[in-house]
Amino acid sequence: MTEISDISVLYEDEYFIVVDKPVGLPVHKNEHMPRDADYLTKAVGKQKGKSIYNVHRLDAKTSGVIVLACTSEAAGILTRQFEQKQVSKKYLAITKGNPGEGTFEGGVMVKKKTKIKKPARTSFSTISTIKTNLVSKNQEQVDLSLVEVKPQTGRWHQIRQHFARNRFDIIGDTHHGDFTLNKLITGETGIKRLMLHASELIFWHPYEERQVTVRSEKPGDFAMLLEQLSKE
Repeated sequence: MTEISDISVLYEDEYFIVVDKPVGLPVHKNEHMPRDADYLTKAVGKQKGKSIYNVHRLDAKTSGVIVLACTSEAAGILTRQFEQKQVSKKYLAITKGNPGEGTFEGGVMVKKKTKIKKPARTSFSTISTIKTNLVSKNQEQVDLSLVEVKPQTGRWHQIRQHFARNRFDIIGDTHHGDFTLNKLITGETGIKRLMLHASELIFWHPYEERQVTVRSEKPGDFAMLLEQLSKE
């Protein structure tokens, strides 16, 4: 179980709390979890001594910036900003290959085990690329890239689906990604996690009428993985 002391508060006022969610911690309870399982809203609520409300989604396997609300009214108002695409989000990802710069478009599945798809847009820009000694699927010296990602829509696993479909799989993605390469990288580095991190969130504060920008630093295991695998 994740203790609240492990969760860094990045911004806080009487209406909202923005935290740096640890990897592997669900945001809210679901029917598949044990009754005593820990989750983000429960942990933050326990620390603050009051009910905490979920505003938007962030996969359990994804780390980084997420905003929570202190009242149901505030949660509803900010949720509508997300639904109306008025919130700016940035992510960092480590991917196979070098995707360069551009935008992935096309329908993505709306949930697991369904053929229903909805339109989605994901913009991206490669920050840096390393060459490794990894050999996977007859490809020698596999490249890995650190990429900044800006989703324009908010579909289920949108970033992961778009990058996998275009063969720039996000490292550590055990649902859509390159399972063989994931296994090789874990064997070489001992690091086993989805290399996707919510690094920035910008929203309009509905009560104070100002823009709020919150950022989270690149996780240490991102730098560690790239350093250990770099051929240089």
